[in-house]
Formats: sequence, C-alpha cells, structure tokens
Amino acid sequence: MSEQMRNGNGRRILIVDDDVDFLDITEARLKADGFTVIRCEGQAAAEEFLSKGEPFDLAIVDLMMEFMDSGFVISRKIKKIDATRPVIMATGVEAETGLGFDAATREERSWIQADVMLEKPLRYDQIRKHIDMLLPVE
Repeated sequence: MSEQMRNGNGRRILIVDDDVDFLDITEARLKADGFTVIRCEGQAAAEEFLSKGEPFDLAIVDLMMEFMDSGFVISRKIKKIDATRPVIMATGVEAETGLGFDAATREERSWIQADVMLEKPLRYDQIRKHIDMLLPVE
C-alpha cells in the first residue's frame, strides 16, 4: 500500500460495536494509518455521541449490539444527519441466524441505510479497502 493510501490525513472514523476486542484492534490499526478514531461501545454510546453533533467522515457500525437491529438504528440516525456520510455495516448476523443482508442495490441501501455490508469476522484489509473506496484520498 502506498504512503498516500496509508495516510488517513486525520479524517475521523466513528466505530460502533459492543465487541471490545474488535474495537481495540480496529482502532489501533486505523490510528496507525493516520485516522482519528471515535469509539462507541454500543448503540447507547453512539446515540449519545451523535446527539452532540460532532463531525466525523465515515462510520463503521456493528449490526447486532444491545438489540438485534442496533446497527440499523444507528445507521438511520447517521443518514438522517447527513445522507452522504458513508456507513460500513459489519455483521455476524448471517452466521448467527442464517439471515443474510446485503447493500448491493439501491433498494437494499435505502432500507439498510448503509453503503457497504461486510460479514464478520473481518480482516483489517477488507475494512481499509472499503474506507478507501468511500473516502477518496485527499
């Protein structure tokens, strides 16, 4: 990966998940790549952060946290604030329930309110690939 691609230029990434290990690892990798990270442990913490109106450039949101649809709720709130702000939805729901979700079509994105759906477990290079696609290099 080129230095330019590695440089997050201080852009702010919101990570919302109830899995502390995922938060720790993803936060460390994003910070190493030059991003500023806002970390929220679960839906309630994310709702509190969003209510403050602080800026961020992209969100990575887990689907199932306090409730089965926590990620959908947070994504909708983000898109209500700014419909153009990218949201990556990370989910293990298919492995846990057998139900699959996708954000491949405009119709799916309209009700999921996420730009990308990624199935857990995730590798950092998968996350970074989608960040780079959603946030063009400045």
